[in-house]
Amino acid sequence: MNPLHTHFPPRLEGDSIDVAPLLEQGLRQAPGRVVFVFEGQAVTCGELRERIDRLRAWLASRGLRQGDRVAVMLSNSAGHIALIYALILSGLVWVPVNTRLRAAGLQYLLRHARPRLLVAEDEYAEAIEQARQDGVPLASGMDLDAVAARADVAPVALPPARIRHADTLCIIYTSGTTGAPKGVLFTHRMMRIASEATLRVANAKAGDRLFVWEPLCHIGGAQMLMVPFLEPVQLHVVERFSASRFWEQWRGAGATHLHYLGGILDILAQAPQPPQSHIQTAWGAGVAARSWDAIRQRLGCEIRECYGMTECSSFATLNASGKPGSIGRPLPWLRVELQGQDGLPVAPGEAGEIVLSSDIEGAFLPGYLDNPEASRRALRDGRLHTGDSARQDADGDYFFVGRATDSMRVRGENVSAWEVERVFIDHPAIQACAAVGVAGDVGEQEILLYVQFIDGTPVEWAELVDWARPRLASYQLPRYFRQTPGFELTPSERIRKHLLPRDAQGAWRRA
Repeated sequence: MNPLHTHFPPRLEGDSIDVAPLLEQGLRQAPGRVVFVFEGQAVTCGELRERIDRLRAWLASRGLRQGDRVAVMLSNSAGHIALIYALILSGLVWVPVNTRLRAAGLQYLLRHARPRLLVAEDEYAEAIEQARQDGVPLASGMDLDAVAARADVAPVALPPARIRHADTLCIIYTSGTTGAPKGVLFTHRMMRIASEATLRVANAKAGDRLFVWEPLCHIGGAQMLMVPFLEPVQLHVVERFSASRFWEQWRGAGATHLHYLGGILDILAQAPQPPQSHIQTAWGAGVAARSWDAIRQRLGCEIRECYGMTECSSFATLNASGKPGSIGRPLPWLRVELQGQDGLPVAPGEAGEIVLSSDIEGAFLPGYLDNPEASRRALRDGRLHTGDSARQDADGDYFFVGRATDSMRVRGENVSAWEVERVFIDHPAIQACAAVGVAGDVGEQEILLYVQFIDGTPVEWAELVDWARPRLASYQLPRYFRQTPGFELTPSERIRKHLLPRDAQGAWRRA
């Protein structure tokens, strides 16, 4: 038996576990079937196919060829979704850009990815222009929905590009370790595996309605886009998560399944819940053991906690038993080993690095864009070293312990300390600084920034925040600040961060 199809059943003849043929066939079958609903507007296969054909023709008119990179800085919209499908079928490499990136972060991504085209909304024009001052080219402000839906332009049915499953579908930037963000080369096969895993993790079946609130620049949103072509489910997409509007949107969509990250469920559990509002299944990562039963009782939903990372096609484990706090067990096509610093397996109950392996070729990233050193660290002897740690209990279930790397998890986003520190060190009053993660009020973490001022002369914290706000994404802006007269350093002049208290008590708190 084909080992690929042991875990992923073939969806069409000659299925090699990729996405382009599946998407092409799905768009041509049942033209009246609704694929997704954006803010109440339903889009059928037939309508979507026309929009995609128009966008493919528009991309071709820009002189783009297969393998070229297209950066996309857009909010969630029907046009945004159609553009992603158009990029996939054209064999172009999609480079999602977080719309909250500003200044240095945006400039770094555009320089590193070197896109041939940047598609962005006008509201980000100022941030883009600042990033382009150093010569970053190719920006285009446009009404994408209008281009995708113009009735006066006949759609051109271009033939599908000849795409291999190992070709890069997108480059997703992740800040999972110390240093600059790394561009994960995410292949067509990885997207298919992520989509198949989404069905399994969410326990979604024909007729279910999946609520999509995550930005499409995030793997949590991107991995949902192929699901309607695997099973006849509907995606109900909103522009962004809103706690105040959530239940209204949820009931209007008739949604059944919710993907969560971090403190999303904590927020919903604290908000007033209308009668007869019910989440059938909540699946994702970030529910603490102490909150598990309270959230389940309050929201009346099944919690399916999992662990994963972009580098392993998004998902690695699933808690299908409901054991509070557990990330469950490996998905069927993966193996998990917990290793100590010596590279040997740790004893049951002890924490060790999560190391993944698989018999399926292409289940992991082939590497990071232009970063051979990081690729070598992550991929060793056919295994993916995650940099995260976990322990295993006597039942064989895994529990996430923490990140071994110098990063923080803030409202569903990985934040490298390097990304934060390199901005603040440019302030004329700061001599040195160090960003660390502390426990957040609602799930996951917040950022505490230790600051050493030049000559010990401080500036007002509020003034420092105002200076940093346009230079950082909102999730990168520290919540807490604390002055320090100096730092203990290693022989190589690095700050000994492990000596810094991970407690925000007494620190200045940003409103």
